[in-house]
Amino acid sequence: MNSCNRDFCIDDCCMDNCCIEGCCVDERCALAAVLQSVAMQEGALAAILCAESEKIKKAVCLAKCIDELIAINESAAQTIGTVKELENALKEKACCAIEALQDLRNNDSCK
Repeated sequence: MNSCNRDFCIDDCCMDNCCIEGCCVDERCALAAVLQSVAMQEGALAAILCAESEKIKKAVCLAKCIDELIAINESAAQTIGTVKELENALKEKACCAIEALQDLRNNDSCK
């Protein structure tokens, strides 16, 4: 287990003794879980983009006409647009969680 640096709860809600602070442990653990969730969702979105790339590569090899390629390209563009929207939502969620963690860190009652 990593040593706690009092910035964020890590490693299973940071069971390290230095982080058991009463008022902030639950909030920090919840915010750390939000950040972990964002990271996992980012990984899933990366896999989706990779799959779209592979789909286009296959389509270039297998398509029998330009219309098939255009349809696949439009499908990929739509998926990429959706992923972009999800990325923006995840960025906002992560920024809010980081800001909340910093607020907790600066709160005198939690030091």
